[in-house]
Amino acid sequence: MKLLLTSGGVTNPSIHDALVDVLGKPTAEASALCIPTAQWGHPRCGPVSARGFVSGLPPWGGLTCLAWKSLGLLELSALATIGADRWVPWVREADVLLVDGGDATYLCHWMRESGLADLLPSLHDTVWVGVSAGSMVLTPRIGAAFVQWPSAPDDRTLGVVDFSIFPHLDVFPTNSLVEAERWATEIDGPAYAIDDQTAITVTDGTVEVVSEGSWQRLG
Repeated sequence: MKLLLTSGGVTNPSIHDALVDVLGKPTAEASALCIPTAQWGHPRCGPVSARGFVSGLPPWGGLTCLAWKSLGLLELSALATIGADRWVPWVREADVLLVDGGDATYLCHWMRESGLADLLPSLHDTVWVGVSAGSMVLTPRIGAAFVQWPSAPDDRTLGVVDFSIFPHLDVFPTNSLVEAERWATEIDGPAYAIDDQTAITVTDGTVEVVSEGSWQRLG
């Protein structure tokens, strides 16, 4: 897969250009599926914010409100009940998966339960665009402070990439650089602290930071 891992979505022209670059074509020529699943695992999210992501309405715009050739909804918690013969073709036919934030451990759970996690290695040309937890779920660990789902066994996630992400740098009082540095000692591995104007691209194993804001390599 090609990855565009963001904190706040497509929030500036540089991140938009990076999205078009990894897609290899304008968004208007690409088909997308949006995945709101992570929202249900976080106590600060719910029906209003989930609808906001799906609709692209302010203040949740930035991904689904872009011009897409087609845009569909994929709810991971429903997939196990309908059979892979139905949903796997939907995923394979999509150019990009738009994966919203919430709780990364909850998202990780449903990626495994649905079978999407097992499908990822075969999606060579698909672009994964993550927002916050939608990015963090692909890392090895998210840190205990970001686990909000009570049923999470620990802070481990899928480990598709070999670095962790501290999102929303300086967006919230608890997401300061000092806190990120403390968090990094718990993670005990390479990590990036990124604000909502920053994204990380991963293509063919090459990692690049795209930013019109603030970020810091940690660990």
